[in-house]
Amino acid sequence: MGSRAESSTGTGQGASPLASSGVSRLWRLSNLAMAVFFGLAGVVQINDPDPGLWIVAYSVPAALTLVVSFNPPIADNVVWKSLSDLHSVACAVGAAILGYSLVANAQKNILHEEEGRELFGLLIVTVWMSLCRSSAKNSLGGVRVAIAIFLSLFPFVMWLYIYMNAEMRASWPSHCKTVI
Repeated sequence: MGSRAESSTGTGQGASPLASSGVSRLWRLSNLAMAVFFGLAGVVQINDPDPGLWIVAYSVPAALTLVVSFNPPIADNVVWKSLSDLHSVACAVGAAILGYSLVANAQKNILHEEEGRELFGLLIVTVWMSLCRSSAKNSLGGVRVAIAIFLSLFPFVMWLYIYMNAEMRASWPSHCKTVI
């Protein structure tokens, strides 16, 4: 009783995770924006002292997120989930190590510390991969889509803030001064 109405609104138990075309479109666009961000974040690592590590750290979620932007149900695929989980665990471990280093050694605002920016990058990767993974099974309602939109805009706003802030640019290590 009422299951047809629930299914058409995307709120019933039988509804697909991305039942609403508007929600689906926003989810796909958010994933596309994050794929672009992760791709750009990987590209600017080329002049980092340890570029291989950071290029992989951002390229893997760029590829996984790009695939989700084209085909959201892929996040329920065992290969996609395994790659995402493995990468997320590695990023969480890296974030814990960087967090400890920041607590022990930070001298300024954590955004002024290279490790702080790296920490935020790893946290963004971990949170986004978790959101993608959960999207395959759970309905993407208003709160989740709002989180996805916020998270997909946040890195670009922070990147712009960091780039436009003269005091922050002055504190960059030399390898960061030649990036975009």
